[in-house]
Amino acid sequence: MTNVIPPRSGVAFTMKAGQLLKVIDPLGEQVADLYCFNQHDFHEYLSSGRSLDYNESVQFRSGSKLYSNFSNVMFEITEDTVQSHDFLLTPCSKATFRHFYPDEAAVPGCYGNLANAFADFGIPEHVIGTTFNTFMHVGIAADGRITVLPPKSTAGDYTIFTAKMDLIVGLTACSAGQSNNFKYKPIHYEVLEPV
Repeated sequence: MTNVIPPRSGVAFTMKAGQLLKVIDPLGEQVADLYCFNQHDFHEYLSSGRSLDYNESVQFRSGSKLYSNFSNVMFEITEDTVQSHDFLLTPCSKATFRHFYPDEAAVPGCYGNLANAFADFGIPEHVIGTTFNTFMHVGIAADGRITVLPPKSTAGDYTIFTAKMDLIVGLTACSAGQSNNFKYKPIHYEVLEPV
């Protein structure tokens, strides 16, 4: 069954080890922030730093693994039609909007939407860290400067993540203008059983 995340919102749900998460960009150029916790121990959560370290790369694509703060694999990317994602930048928040978009009314952003969704599982917002920004396109210049560019994803593109442990997963349709080429669209997702 395909689930729909409306523009600028987020959800949280559980997955069992071995299940597949298919994140779909139905209209193109829309980022989806992904974060997760060990379903049985909220002290274990997705780690950008561990993932960058153990993958020895800032680029994530088919075959890349997403690690926890305890150095365990939480997800593996098993299929990917985009092969361009970000794991450097923090989820957008009210503070993000004050910093980058001072003339725009602040919205909860991905951080606020994840906090609201995870609250249903008793997870406090202060433990939400750097998200895996599915479909996000971030350029890194030779001098180290980073630039947020329009996503490379087109309508119908998707990434499939295989859960490597029982998880509580948060997923958003990103709210930040620059991340989505200043158009806000839905994200679709499916939780699938292994074949």
